[in-house]
Amino acid sequence: MCGIVGIFNFEGQPVPYSQIKAMTDSLVHRGPEGQGQYIDDNIGLGHRRLAIIDLTPAGHQPMQTSDGRYTITYNGEIYNFKEIRIELQSLGVQFHSNTDTEVVLKAYAHWHEACVHKFNGMFAFAIWDKKSKKLFIARDRYGIKPLYYYREDHYFVFGSEIKAIIASDLYQKALDKEGLLEYLTFQNLFTHRTLFKNIFMLMPGHFAYIYENGRFEITQYWDFNFCGSLKISETEAIEETDRLFRQAVQRQLMGDVPVNSYLSGGIDSGAITIVASRLIPNLKTFTIGLDLSSASGLELSFDERARAEHISYLAKTEHYEMVLKAGDMERCMNKYVYHLEEPRVGQSYPNYYASKLASKFGKVVLSGCGGDELFGGYPWRYLYTDETISFEKFIDTYYLKWQRLLSNASLKELLAPIWPEVEHVWTRDIFADVFKPIYKETLGHNEALNASLYLEAKTFLHGLLVVEDKLSMAHSLETRVPFLDNDLVDFALQVPLKLKITTQAKKIDENDLQSKTNANKSGKYLLRKTLSRYLGRQITDIKKQGFSSPDASWFKGESLDFVKKELKSLPFYFNQKTVNKILESHTSGSENRRLAIWSLVYLKKAYQEFCV
Repeated sequence: MCGIVGIFNFEGQPVPYSQIKAMTDSLVHRGPEGQGQYIDDNIGLGHRRLAIIDLTPAGHQPMQTSDGRYTITYNGEIYNFKEIRIELQSLGVQFHSNTDTEVVLKAYAHWHEACVHKFNGMFAFAIWDKKSKKLFIARDRYGIKPLYYYREDHYFVFGSEIKAIIASDLYQKALDKEGLLEYLTFQNLFTHRTLFKNIFMLMPGHFAYIYENGRFEITQYWDFNFCGSLKISETEAIEETDRLFRQAVQRQLMGDVPVNSYLSGGIDSGAITIVASRLIPNLKTFTIGLDLSSASGLELSFDERARAEHISYLAKTEHYEMVLKAGDMERCMNKYVYHLEEPRVGQSYPNYYASKLASKFGKVVLSGCGGDELFGGYPWRYLYTDETISFEKFIDTYYLKWQRLLSNASLKELLAPIWPEVEHVWTRDIFADVFKPIYKETLGHNEALNASLYLEAKTFLHGLLVVEDKLSMAHSLETRVPFLDNDLVDFALQVPLKLKITTQAKKIDENDLQSKTNANKSGKYLLRKTLSRYLGRQITDIKKQGFSSPDASWFKGESLDFVKKELKSLPFYFNQKTVNKILESHTSGSENRRLAIWSLVYLKKAYQEFCV
C-alpha cells in the first residue's frame, strides 16, 4: 500500500526533481517506510512505500523492467499475483523480486492494457513506456484505491490524493462550483468531479493513455451487471456463497506483515473475523463504541460494542475498543478534513478514529465494506414498482429519494451568491447519467430493483471506499475488503433478487437510518443465511445498522457551541440566512438536519484548509 504521483510535460521540458519530491513528501502518511523518484526528461514519477509484500529493497519503486522501457509507480494489492507470476514465467518472463509490483509491471509489458482483466485486487498505478512515449494509468474495478488527475495544455499531473497535485505548484486552487452543487444534492459525487476545479478522479473500472502531444484516451474496461440470471436453488446458493466468501477472506490474508480486522458488531465484519481467526492465530480486532450519555430516543441503539464483544468471544480474538464522546469530532476535525480532502457519503469521523486505533497494532486491517451493496443491504432505499414503468418515470421517482441533503429549491436559496454560475446544472441529469450503461425504455419490478442496486454500487459504495482509503492511509494503514473479491462479486451479480430481498421495505428518513424502529431486515437474505453458520441467528437476524454517532443529539447539546461557531462565518458561496434556518430547525426539534449540518461544517473546514 502506497502513494503514487507523477507529472508528464507535453512541451518536452524536463520535470524538476524538486516538484516530484514535493509531491511524494505530501503523501508521507501513505508510505512512511520509503520513497523514490524517477525522472526521464519530461516525465517524472514518484512513490511512497508502505511495505506489505517483500519487505526487502527489491520492492522499491518506481520500478523498471530490466531493459528500462517500462517504469511503474503502483499502489495496491493483487491477491492473485502469484498465479499471474506463474503464468508469465511459463511464457519466459523472469522476475527479480517477490513483489506484486513486479507482476503488475511485467503483466503490462506482456499484455499491455489487457493486463487489468487479470488482476483480482485493489490498485491504482501508472506505467511509463519510454519507447512509445506514452503514460498508462489504471484503477481497479470498484474504486478501492483512488487516483486523481489534473490536465491542461502543457502537462498532466496525477496523484493518490489531491494534496499531491496541489504540492506540484502547477495547480491553482479553485472551487468546482458544479461539484459543490452535486455534493449538496447527493451528499456524494456521482461524476468524476471533485470539489477542486479541474481536478478529476479516474473512475473505477477505467484506464487511460496519455500521449506526448497531450492526447488523453480513457476507456472503461469493467462495470457492474446486476442481472440476477443464475438458475440456482437456495441451498446451492448458500453453499456457493460460503465457498467464495471463505476463499475471498483467505486470499486477502496474504502478505509479509500481520493482518487484523475491524469488528463493528454487524454480520459482514463479524463473519470476516470468524473466518480469519481460524486461519490467523491471535487475530486482533477493533471496535469503535459510542458514549450515549447525552443521546436520546432512537440513538440509544447506536453503540454496537456488546455484539462486537460477543463475536470476539466466538472468534477468540485479541480485542480492542475505543469509545467516542461528544467533542471527539471537534478534536479530530482539522486533521480529518486535511486527509479526507473532499466529503462523501455522510459523516465519517468515527472511521478516522477506527483507523487510528487499528494502526497501533499493525499495517493491514480487514473491512466488511461491500456486503450491503452486493447483496441488497439497503432495501428501504430501492425503488419498487408493481407495474412496468418508463425509464424517465423511474429516474424522476428515484431521484427524489436520493436528494439526501437539500431539495432543489433549498439549494437555490443556499447557493444564492453563486446561483447564476450553476443554475445551468441539472442534478437530475447527473443522476440519470449514472444509469446510461444499463438504459432500457421500460423497467419492470426486478429491473427497477437491479437498477437500484447498480446505483448503490456505482455511487454509494465508491464513496465509502474513497473515505476508507483516505482515513486509513492517514494512519499508514492498509484496508482490505474481502467482499470485493472478483469471484465473489461476479457470483453476487448473478444471484436472483428473490434470494437477496425478501419483502418490500418502507422508505425511511436517511437522517434516522440507524434506528431499530425504522431500519429494515428484509435485505441480504442470502448473506444472512450463509453467515449464520459462523455467527448464529442472534447476530444475523438483527436489523441493519450502519456506523454512525448520535450527532442529532450532539448537535443540539454538547457540540452545539462548536456547530454555531463554525456556521457563523461561512465561505462566500453560502447564503448565511439559509444556513441559520437549517440550524434553527434542527435545534428546535422541528426537523432532524444532522446530515446537512455535518456537511456544512465540513465544507467550512475544507474552505479554511484548502481555500476552496
